[in-house]
Amino acid sequence: MDSLPNMTLALRDPVCGMTVASDTPHRMEFGGVVYGFCCRGCLDKFRAQPQAYLAGAAPAPAPPTSPPAPAESRWYTCPMHPEVRQMGPGACPECGMALEPELPSEDQGDAELADMTRRFWVALALSVPVVVLAMAHGGLQRLLAAAHPAAINLIQLVLATPVVLWAGWPLLVRAAGSVRTWRLNMFTLIGLGTGAAYLYSALATLAPEIFPLAFRMPSGEVPVYFESAAAIITLVLLGQVLELRARARTGAAVRALLSMTPRTARRLADDGTEADVPLEAVRVGDRLRVRPGERIPTDGLVLEGASYVDESMITGEPLPVAKRPGDRVIGGTVNGAGSLTLQAEKVGADTLLAHIVRLVRDAQRSRAPIQGLADAVSRKFVPGVALIAAITFAAWGVFGPPPALAHALLAAVSVLIIACPCALGLATPMAIMVGVGRGALAGVLFKNAEALQRLETVDTLVVDKTGTLTQGKPRVVDVLPIEPYAADELLRLAASLERRSEHPLAAAIVEEASSRGLELLEPEAFEAHVGLGVCGRIAGRELAVGNLRLLEQRGADTQALK
Repeated sequence: MDSLPNMTLALRDPVCGMTVASDTPHRMEFGGVVYGFCCRGCLDKFRAQPQAYLAGAAPAPAPPTSPPAPAESRWYTCPMHPEVRQMGPGACPECGMALEPELPSEDQGDAELADMTRRFWVALALSVPVVVLAMAHGGLQRLLAAAHPAAINLIQLVLATPVVLWAGWPLLVRAAGSVRTWRLNMFTLIGLGTGAAYLYSALATLAPEIFPLAFRMPSGEVPVYFESAAAIITLVLLGQVLELRARARTGAAVRALLSMTPRTARRLADDGTEADVPLEAVRVGDRLRVRPGERIPTDGLVLEGASYVDESMITGEPLPVAKRPGDRVIGGTVNGAGSLTLQAEKVGADTLLAHIVRLVRDAQRSRAPIQGLADAVSRKFVPGVALIAAITFAAWGVFGPPPALAHALLAAVSVLIIACPCALGLATPMAIMVGVGRGALAGVLFKNAEALQRLETVDTLVVDKTGTLTQGKPRVVDVLPIEPYAADELLRLAASLERRSEHPLAAAIVEEASSRGLELLEPEAFEAHVGLGVCGRIAGRELAVGNLRLLEQRGADTQALK
């Protein structure tokens, strides 16, 4: 679109290999070449040893920016680390979370959620029998004891292998990436724990003869821990599914906003012909026709026609706003019973609705002050846990009961798994995302995550307009007649005329008359004046129902109303 920057060059991070935007704040010139980095950590590493990262670091041309999707819809970012940006989906090098599009499209699917859900159910189906075989008691234990132990271990190997190597493959990839870039996170612990348990158990099953006596049980068998690896993978996949579902619900708020804009617009050509065109084809200055009941496609200026427009999605006010030539309209709002011809003034990313969507997305990706503390603790927590696991292994290996090394390995793996900082790393950002998304669904927009965090301390709420607190539907609360008219007679005449109008105030008057059981009359003449009211004739009487300006134009004595 005309308003989007012409991005012709992307930079490849020479440290982690990610493609980053050319306008990234993390940049450095070395040897006459400008290098871009996904975060401050990569920049510091490159500054310390630039020669170690130069291979393959030359800038790479970005994909073409001309068609059809806006440039920002191809950029993905991490909810926990907004400074991480790349073209196309992937995993965050900082925390391992899947990246999400900066500006989702209305028809964006949940492919990752479907994939993780499928992996979870397969893992669950295979993990249950593995755990049953490993934790058997009573009659089942005696039945299994009669079988050959090697056969039992082989069955567990067959069942646990697809759980670890297929269902848990995305987790292992993230763990390997965290070690490669030395950005240790919760997936590092998951990979170390499950990998150690599975590889040890697989080796004990396929080649038990290589294990010394220190690894064997009193019965001479080498213990296996397939159930630990399979159960951990299954539980972590469950956490990933729940997380992705929360993100999907949050993204639904943005997609609901995007759905307010129609996909097409009716464009008027210079020769007077009309044609429906995709909204992406509309340009500033185009003349558009908006028919009754349609959503206005883009921000613009009314050239011809008169109508009422429902702008409650923007203002919160339940009453539609009268629009005449010279008035401005907002894309996504709903036209009333009239027909409008407007000139497009803002299109694409420049419309007010697009700015609101961007505000919601920025708030979802913003970081609360408390999140900085969680990130700092997490960075030191992972290497600390690895150190404690090593000390645990050494202590059990020296002082533990026989088989000492088997108990030592189990204790070390238990430390790695139990200490997994899932809640520390995900609770804060997920709470922010869900909170901002639910607020957007309720019509509340947060400027950033800091505002959401500070809201907890608010004890007084000051509201500056009635539209925020109303029910969104007007109703008649009282009728104040002027002599010699009675209240019911006045209401009956007004409702008889207003039944021809589509205005919400007219509907409220008609509804009140019906609730009082009043018999309405058929108007002999009717005329609507946009922004003023209605006029007509009922039973030979000339009537005008509207605002003060209309009554003054009709020559009514309005002194008693002031």
